[in-house]
Amino acid sequence: MKRESLKGLRERLRKKDREIVKLLSERTQLSIEVGKTKNSQGREVYDPSQEGKVYDYLREMNTGPLPDKALKDIFREIISSSRTLQEPTMVAYLGPEASFCYLAAQSHFGKSARYFSQTKVSEVFDEVERGRIAWGVVPAENSLEGSVKTTLDRLISTPLNIRAEIFLRISHCLISPGTEMEGIKRIYSHPQALAQCQGWLKKNLPHGQLIEVDSTVAAAERVIKDREGAAIGSCLAAATYGLKIIAEGIEDSPLNTTRFFVIGRGQSTATGNDKTSVLFATPHVPGALYQALGPFAKERINLTRIESYPMRDRMWKYLFFVDCAGHREEKKIKRCLAEAQGAATLFKILGSYPRGEEP
Repeated sequence: MKRESLKGLRERLRKKDREIVKLLSERTQLSIEVGKTKNSQGREVYDPSQEGKVYDYLREMNTGPLPDKALKDIFREIISSSRTLQEPTMVAYLGPEASFCYLAAQSHFGKSARYFSQTKVSEVFDEVERGRIAWGVVPAENSLEGSVKTTLDRLISTPLNIRAEIFLRISHCLISPGTEMEGIKRIYSHPQALAQCQGWLKKNLPHGQLIEVDSTVAAAERVIKDREGAAIGSCLAAATYGLKIIAEGIEDSPLNTTRFFVIGRGQSTATGNDKTSVLFATPHVPGALYQALGPFAKERINLTRIESYPMRDRMWKYLFFVDCAGHREEKKIKRCLAEAQGAATLFKILGSYPRGEEP
């Protein structure tokens, strides 16, 4: 069978491109109409539950050869651009730009959203709580180093809800103004990044002084003026600040992943593939924790996370953070939470939200 000429194949591609552009224009016009309808009903333009459903049915329809992730990446930008035409999506994140939190936010909201860098987790919460920015993205926990305590602290008192979760595979690079590892005397980075790379650092830079800074991007900024310094950060940080990548993938575990929360007002509706996060305190008596967790076992609800956390204002008293599979509006979840609340001295639902895709 004679193979089609390159010229013929390219002409067919151009024809498909014209069809795709036409369909994108039609889809965008429909999206604008959706935005007008939402506005008239007082509904949010960005709806993480609805967007989660869109990605789910795209995955179901996909027959290849395009991988599911590639298809989702394409549609994320289509959705992000369409959403911006309805109303600008404003997102506060723990910055500065080129931080892992920025990468996580962009992987969720797309490049058309407007991003506002904050220097502290508390500032992200403040901006959203005061209504200056609609959405926030904050780090919640790392698969190696555990929970981010500043985020847990604010979740205890905030009126905001967790509206979505994002998982980001963390790959660290050693970056520097130069290209050689010899002569590096100081390594700057965030404490978690230094901890995540401690094995590699002991093997390759055993005499290097480890210097903790506020973020991996702040580390990149420091080494611009330190010819004997290097930073641990992302490839994006290297590109942003004009630094060289000396080594890639220096994290000690290939499974190194950080989970982020999208915070905002309102509630996310059920998608059929959700999580619910709660915090509670129990009386300081025998069996109290068992009584609070018993309803989850009785209803056969899977706990995906449980963590104790010391109360700041009471010695030897603890809060418990729990994530479970399901949405707060599901009947068995509703029954379970009501029964667990009866066994607790403090009980707060932090949010129900679409389950994020783990890398």
